[in-house]
Amino acid sequence: MEKVVSGIRPTGNLHLGNYFGAVKSFVAMQDQYQCLFFIADWHSLTTHPKPENIQASARTILAEYLACGIDPTKAPIYIQSDVKETLELYLYFNMNIYLGELERVTTFKEKARQQPDNVNAGLLTYPTLMAADVLQHRAHKVPVGKDQEQNMEMMRKCARRFNNIYGVEFFPEPQNFYFGEKALKVPGLDGSGKMGKSTGNCIYLRDDDKTITKKVMKAVTDSGPTEPNSPKPEVIENLFTFLRIASTPDTYQYFDEQWNNCTLRYGDLKKQIAHDLVEIVAPIRAKIEEYSANTELLDKIAREGAEVARASASETLKAVREIIGFRK
Repeated sequence: MEKVVSGIRPTGNLHLGNYFGAVKSFVAMQDQYQCLFFIADWHSLTTHPKPENIQASARTILAEYLACGIDPTKAPIYIQSDVKETLELYLYFNMNIYLGELERVTTFKEKARQQPDNVNAGLLTYPTLMAADVLQHRAHKVPVGKDQEQNMEMMRKCARRFNNIYGVEFFPEPQNFYFGEKALKVPGLDGSGKMGKSTGNCIYLRDDDKTITKKVMKAVTDSGPTEPNSPKPEVIENLFTFLRIASTPDTYQYFDEQWNNCTLRYGDLKKQIAHDLVEIVAPIRAKIEEYSANTELLDKIAREGAEVARASASETLKAVREIIGFRK
């Protein structure tokens, strides 16, 4: 059975971009593949979180994983920092990757612009740590969003380069896995870009019904269609993306026809989107609160997941040391 590995940084509550872009894929895969899912607390250090926030955020993400439907008896869940083998493989990959390759990664350049006073080495080598996360388990597939495609190519480069340097066929080249036919980019509510915590344009899985509705009703629009069958501008296409992922095909077709015949009322469109998103989020939110109250269970799940992950990573690192030429 093919292995699948993926994780999310604990930088606050999960939002709909995380859910549709990654976690929904996690749930879909757990019955078909040998899955390991983790909470990437080391990755969060690129933004220097406070110590107390790291542990609390890890538990938050774990509760949200469970509420979304990940079953730890099928797909173990662990916290990244509980598997120290990751750091050793991270070191080896950093020795084989070049500065120019890392500097050309789009996500690094974007983050460097966003936090010019904190362009740290961890931010630069984010792709090699991500590669170590996955390749320590010799995984074949990684559920990712569209924004991670370049990091995935860097991961495959790490695997190829290791294999070429040492003349082996040890690491597989993991492939992107998408819940749909292609990578899903969930838009923000501000009319541009993707949904993200740093831009404040998110709907969170913990948002109550009133908050979700309020956020959607404030979503950016334009003055409306003026010619039949005209292309939708980005801000309107974003709203239709929400319809596509949260509503029925008939609902999408209904509003699409209204756009095409210039009778669309944005207030009606937003109310429909808000209603359908509430239907998705409300039951997840209730389960999040239930799991969050049981910290003993959360810690047990993380501990058991770490045992599985360490056993997998240790086997890989033992072989890697022998291939490189270090003592057993």
